[in-house]
Amino acid sequence: MRSLPQPEAHPTPFDAYERQAWAGRAEAFAGSFAPLCAHTVPALLDAAQVAPGDRVLDVGTGTGSVAAAAVERGAAVTAVDAEPSMVELARAAVPALAAAEVAVLPELPFADETFDAVVGNFVLNHVGQPLAALAELRRVLRPGGRLALTIWAAPAAPGQALLGRAVEATGVTRPAHLPPVSTEFDFPRTADGLAALLTAAGLREAATDTLHWTHRTTPQGWWDGAAAGVGYIGQLLLAQREQTRAEVRRHFDRISQEFTDPDGLLSLPHTALLVRAHR
Repeated sequence: MRSLPQPEAHPTPFDAYERQAWAGRAEAFAGSFAPLCAHTVPALLDAAQVAPGDRVLDVGTGTGSVAAAAVERGAAVTAVDAEPSMVELARAAVPALAAAEVAVLPELPFADETFDAVVGNFVLNHVGQPLAALAELRRVLRPGGRLALTIWAAPAAPGQALLGRAVEATGVTRPAHLPPVSTEFDFPRTADGLAALLTAAGLREAATDTLHWTHRTTPQGWWDGAAAGVGYIGQLLLAQREQTRAEVRRHFDRISQEFTDPDGLLSLPHTALLVRAHR
């Protein structure tokens, strides 16, 4: 893997977009895509070997599903998220947290070697400088501490691609105010690419598994998350005229038939990468 540049002194355009995109959207996420993301929680905690008494950092806690499961395992859990509304939601959902704070990677408000384990469920997808973020996660791990992360795989699985296909069929393209991760900071969203990134950050024995599952939901529930502005597709929809959004919805309804079961629910295949490593 090529050598990646060190972090900038200021957030990247992608980081700025992420802060704007997620502002105040905790409840919308909780009511739409959060159950999908929660599927990987048990495997994530197993990969980090979370056990009773461990000091665990849940970075990018979102609705607190990972934090709640780690607390149930007897861990002392600190949760952080870059979005204040997510932190509020996690505090309410998991009152047994050791702490819950707003923190934005690649800067965490903790001393070196604070935690026995660090976990992050789909958080690396949301940072503009992934290598710098990983270096920060390594910093707060004790020597021998465990790190486990999930990211969405590329190319996207058929279920994950449903909304994107509807957008593409409408002819909508990515506007300039929704920038991707800069190519100089990005990495291959593959098992080898993810493991190599952790190694480049100074983590040891990085190993990646591929997780496959089928998420079941209603067509309206799947659409509502995007219509509320959740995620990249949601932000893309909000940037369109009402007529264009209606056309995207028409294509969404058409393509959804490929995934609709006799009971009217969608069965959406998804794929994620789970990586584990040690400091």
